[in-house]
Amino acid sequence: MAVPGDAALESLARRIGRRCVKEGLLLATAESCTGGLIAKCLTDIPGSSAWFERGFITYSNRAKAEQLGVPGRVLDRHGAVSEPVALAMARGALRHSPAGLAIAVTGIAGPDGGTPGKPVGTVWIAWARRRGARIEARADLFRFKGSRDHVRRRTASAALRGLWDARP
Repeated sequence: MAVPGDAALESLARRIGRRCVKEGLLLATAESCTGGLIAKCLTDIPGSSAWFERGFITYSNRAKAEQLGVPGRVLDRHGAVSEPVALAMARGALRHSPAGLAIAVTGIAGPDGGTPGKPVGTVWIAWARRRGARIEARADLFRFKGSRDHVRRRTASAALRGLWDARP
């Protein structure tokens, strides 16, 4: 998988913005390993204030719990880099904002921090959509190779592509 360049990320962000405007949806992000890169890609688009609601950068477990309401027992049981945490982050971004769509990412960008069960490059990405009082969410596991920057850029691209291709 090639590392996405700025032009590729910008193109995805523009298409997402147009779709959000067309559908009257606001978008929120909840980011850990990308540290705000996804929100940056989205807000680099002129006029993004019409559809980008807010971004949560929740790098620590404390931030995930305080800002997004991720339960401590979920973090303790599954670890920050897990499907349940990614889903809780995406749902929390919607519960703590008026947005109708959310992207959440949690992973190990490296170069350190990996384990045999969760090596560097392990990333969970979740997408959520508000449907009335109900929130629908899904998450996918990714294993990216490369440097810290490569892992982060591939994560941002996969998150945006997942929102574009198959939203919840």
